[in-house]
This record gives sequence, structure tokens and C-alpha cells, in this order.
Amino acid sequence: MLYIIYQEDVENSGPLRERHKLAHFRYLEDHDDKLVLGGALLADDGVARVGSVLIINVANREEAEEFSAYEPLRKGGVFKSVKITHMRRGQWNPDAAPKTPEGN
Repeated sequence: MLYIIYQEDVENSGPLRERHKLAHFRYLEDHDDKLVLGGALLADDGVARVGSVLIINVANREEAEEFSAYEPLRKGGVFKSVKITHMRRGQWNPDAAPKTPEGN
């Protein structure tokens, strides 16, 4: 089952993000069997991080909640809010995705 995890940062989250960044990436690599898509939410300037979105494929809500609870950015206090929603896959067109991480 797919779940989208929508996470909004606390104010001035930069130092917290930096402190937990390596552990965050290790966590995602360790769970690459569950991670479908992940990325930072950006401010309109295209630079400042304002949150994160993860789409994961797990068996149930409990697994989605557990995945989120142990994610290092969340454990590190980076997020002021976290919303986990069950979703279904609709249209799927990875060829239309941007070619660079920043969406260019």
C-alpha cells in the first residue's frame, strides 16, 4: 500500500536539517525497498527547504507510522507537522520527471 508522508519544517530548520542529513540519507538507503519517491519541499525561491515528502510502499498504516517515527529528520525535531495519508497509484509517468534534483 502506498502512503504519502507530508512533513512541514519548523522555522529556521536549516541547522537541524544539516545536523541530521547524513543519518536521514542512510535511513532512506537502508529502506530503499519501501521508498518510492522522496524529496524536499522548496520555498518559491527554489532554494530554501520548507519540508519533505516521502511516498512509501508498506503493508499497512502501522508500518507507515513506524517508518515515519524512526526517520532521523523527524526524530531530530525538524518538522512542525507530519501528515500520513494512504493513497493509491494513479497515473505514473517517471519520464516526465525533471532530470535534476532541483527540478530543472
